[in-house]
Amino acid sequence: MNVDVLTLPVSDAERAELADLADAAGATPEALAREAVRAYLRRERERVGAEAARLAERHAGLLKRLGQ
Repeated sequence: MNVDVLTLPVSDAERAELADLADAAGATPEALAREAVRAYLRRERERVGAEAARLAERHAGLLKRLGQ
């Protein structure tokens, strides 16, 4: 897996909360942040996919005519 670094500005309070949660979970703050990003990407991919399917169904007739 190719890994790139992303710098994310957070407030002191957010950093402290992330550190506390990481400590309680036995993980690093970076691991928790990475998992949060992954979860967000999964949710958005599902949401956008569902919306695209809904629009495709709603406009199926138009899409078919445009494809001819």
